Order: sequence, then structure tokens, then C-alpha cells
Amino acid sequence: MGPERKLDVPVYDLSLIRGMWEVRVKKHRERQKKEKERIEQSALARIDQEWQYRIYCKTLKTSELNLLHHYLERSTLTDIQPCTGKHSGQACTKSDQQQCQDVQQDPDEVKLSFQLEGERWMDFPRELQWMTYLKEWHVRRTRIRRLPDYLALFTQLTVLDIPKNAITELPPEIGKLMVLRELYVSYNRLSRVPPELGNCEKLERLELAGNHNLSELPFELSSLKQLVHLDIAENRFVSIPICALRMTSLQLLDLSNNCMTDLPQDMDRLEQLVTLFIHKNNFTYLPHCLANITTLAMIVVSGDELTCIPTKLCNNPEIKFIRLYDNPASKEKKKKEGVRRRWREQREAEEVKDSGEKEFIEAYISSLQDRDTVPYATTKVSISCLL
Repeated sequence: MGPERKLDVPVYDLSLIRGMWEVRVKKHRERQKKEKERIEQSALARIDQEWQYRIYCKTLKTSELNLLHHYLERSTLTDIQPCTGKHSGQACTKSDQQQCQDVQQDPDEVKLSFQLEGERWMDFPRELQWMTYLKEWHVRRTRIRRLPDYLALFTQLTVLDIPKNAITELPPEIGKLMVLRELYVSYNRLSRVPPELGNCEKLERLELAGNHNLSELPFELSSLKQLVHLDIAENRFVSIPICALRMTSLQLLDLSNNCMTDLPQDMDRLEQLVTLFIHKNNFTYLPHCLANITTLAMIVVSGDELTCIPTKLCNNPEIKFIRLYDNPASKEKKKKEGVRRRWREQREAEEVKDSGEKEFIEAYISSLQDRDTVPYATTKVSISCLL
């Protein structure tokens, strides 16, 4: 054998290589973010919108064009100017000047809303994309499955009311509605909520009741510090979302009709909570921390399986402690229908849930708020008339 040879083996620190690539990836993402912001702030989007508007106007009839111009003339913005047939050099009349002055003096009184209802609607009308001045959307009982791609253009939108439709998801662009205050998406087919919704920091009311397969909320919703009303009833939550405990301004929390078995021991973090709905769950006890919430005025629970209740909650005269019991006859009926239960659950998973029972409970509980005492029992009566 020949003389032994010494080999120099290079040794590298993998953490240095990893750090180097992380810096490169971070710089690349920053460049992409700046490029995206540059494109959004450039005039290309505005020019494209104006040309698309002109092309779309060419396809309309005279009556349809006049109707579209009627809507656009109500706008307080100057993004899109409809063609009214007047010459550009023609002076405005006194009435037009007075109307413009009124708009400038009282801009807060202008309340523009869009309404759409009926099962014949499968999608949003095309002319909606030009009405970016709208402040409210009210879309109910349609077969629309998704929100439009141009939703982010409605920067003045404060109310998005879209319950009882067939919407399967909320787009990430919803996070660009920075002045949104009320969002109603109950009784749709949502299975998730986008984390971008946490950017809507001015949101005050959020209703997600009765959706298809909703079982969690993203942690990013913890930034909704102005939220006072949260309704996630009639879903598949097995525990209260962590983000809900960080909504410090929350006054009403509806967790009813879910799959929860217990409440966390730090519920008293909701220091401004006034009303708590937790009925139709699987609770056997209530945590003692609920008694530490000094603002709490009403708790609604199901009394069938509840065995351990803090004494401070029951004996506190400032808290209305309401127990809801199922009708014994309905229990027997449920036992007899045990064979059909699995089929019924599958059918409910495919169809949009009905809000009739929830509306009845809310109306009944609201009638108790003005009473000094809570009745021990109440009978629900159904009356039908034959004409």
C-alpha cells in the first residue's frame, strides 16, 4: 500500500446557509409586495376600468344606459363620470349647483345601498362593478355561490349583508374593506373564514350562524378590537375560538347550537360581555370565572344536561339566568327517529339551515329583557288559520 494521504473535507455550518437563504427569500417577498402596491396605486387600473366601462356602455340599449347613468349620477365620487348628453363647456343650473353644495355640506347623510333578492339570481349583475360608491350591500335568498372579484373596489362599503344564499367562501379581498362595520354571512355554506378579515379593524358586528361546515376561526381575527357582536351559532365548533377571547370590546357572544362540551377558565377576559348564548350544546357545568364578569346581564343555557352551576350566577339578581328545556314529547320522538338520524344529518349538511328556530328564540329572549323575573316555563304555541 502506498503512503497514506490526508484529505481535507470542507465543513459548512448549515445554519449560516439557512440564514442566507431566509434573507434572500425575505428580500424577494418585499420586492413582490412593493411591486403589487405599485400596480395597485398606478393609473393602469383606473384606465382599464374606464375603458371597460365605455365598452360595456356600447352593448347596452338606450333605456338600460339611461338607467345605469341614473345610478352613477348619485355617486359622490368622481372616478366615473357618466355621459349625460351635455356639452363639457355648458354651465350648470342653479339647482345643480345647490344640489352639489348640499352633497358637500352633508356627505354623511348620503346613504347608498344595493339590494338583491330572489332565487333567480345566480350571479351579481354586471353593472354592479361600476357602482363603487355604494356603502351597503343587501343580498338575500339567492343562489349566488361566490362574491365578485371586484369586491375590493368598494372601499366605502360599511355594511355587507349577504345571509341565506349559497356562498361557499369569502375571498381574501374582503380584507381591503377597511371601513366595513357590519358583516352578515349567516345561513350560507362557508367552511372557513379568511384570515384577511382581521384587517377590517373597524368591524363591529359579525354574524356567521348556520353555515355548512364551519368549525374554527383564524387567529388573525384577534385584531377586531371594536367588535361588539359575534354570532357563530348553529355550526360545528367544539370549543370557543381563541380569537374570540381576545375581542376585548365584545358585548354579545352567541355560541348556541354547536358541539361544545366546556368553556375555558379564562372567559373573564371578556370584561365587557353583557349577553351570552350557550344553549343547545353539551355543557354539564359552567366555569366559576363567569361570575367575575361584572357587566354580564344575561346567560341562556340548556338545562337538560347541566348539573354544576356557580351559585353566584344563579343568585345574582343582576343576571338573568335562563334555562331552556326540551319538550319531553319531542325527546320520545327523537328516540323513535334514531334510525333516520344519520340520513337527516347528511341532508342538513348539504342544504342551507333554516333560521326560523333561531329567530323564535331571539324574539322570546328579547321579550324577557324588560321583565323583572324570568318565567319558570313557557309553552310554544303554533296557530294556523283557515280562510
